[in-house]
Amino acid sequence: MITWKDFEKIEIRTGTIIGAVDFPQAKKPAYQLTIDFGEMGIKKSSAQITHHYTIADLVGKQIIAVVNFPPKQIANFISECLVLGVYDEQKEVILLQPDKKTTNGLLIG
Repeated sequence: MITWKDFEKIEIRTGTIIGAVDFPQAKKPAYQLTIDFGEMGIKKSSAQITHHYTIADLVGKQIIAVVNFPPKQIANFISECLVLGVYDEQKEVILLQPDKKTTNGLLIG
């Protein structure tokens, strides 16, 4: 069990994907995403979401991500945030997203 104070340490925010490209250097199929978090700025992320999404599906999609993890190197790419999703029955990721358009950078709590 974690405490409420533990949960408050996790900074989860809304963002909009403004760019997506294939990431052939990744061990598992993935995309490199560029995400606009409003006043927080632009961050990049690697996401293994190629099963359910094409690049065309992703650009303009609003997502939810953890933005206060330290940067992580994945192959030749630095991932600056963790895009959140749920695993389906085949262990493929379905993105979490607001059901209504929101301002980029809003804090989830």
